[in-house]
Amino acid sequence: MKIYTKTGDDGTTSLIGGERVSKCDERVEAYGSVDELTAFTAVLGDMLRGDDALSAYVSDLEYITSQLMTVASLLAAGDGGSDKLAPLKSEAVEFLERRIDGMQSAVKPITKFTIPGGCREVSMCHVCRTVCRRAERACLRADARYGADKSALVWLNRLSDYFYLLGRVLTDHYKVDEVLWIP
Repeated sequence: MKIYTKTGDDGTTSLIGGERVSKCDERVEAYGSVDELTAFTAVLGDMLRGDDALSAYVSDLEYITSQLMTVASLLAAGDGGSDKLAPLKSEAVEFLERRIDGMQSAVKPITKFTIPGGCREVSMCHVCRTVCRRAERACLRADARYGADKSALVWLNRLSDYFYLLGRVLTDHYKVDEVLWIP
């Protein structure tokens, strides 16, 4: 099978279920943003891989990339496609909440915004966080027009918090300065 089909040369693509839509469709933008987040999440996992002290976070990120693929597929469901997909499980949100609570208890409380940086791993957490927020906004636009899996929207909202706290944990792990924004 060839990787190119030429069916998208006219600026359209197929959703799950066969519906042809513009590549500018809100659903395509949403699942494309989630796909981008999946790739950045994989890069972050690769950056942490090999450090035994971070193996739990690498496992988290592997789980998260799988869940991101589920979210993307839910967004790609067009007419006749939704019955081919399982919804995001409620355990996915609960998993993130448990991991967020655990990370939050491991770092000192702050009352200011964090400025990204310190080392590439921390910076990549913030890249993932901001791409996640953009993906969430795209998903909300798709939801407003076509409807979307509500648990997937909640999950994306929690996921950005996960990336923020992972950045704070990694700041401690790598012993880099956490710079707080003081206007």
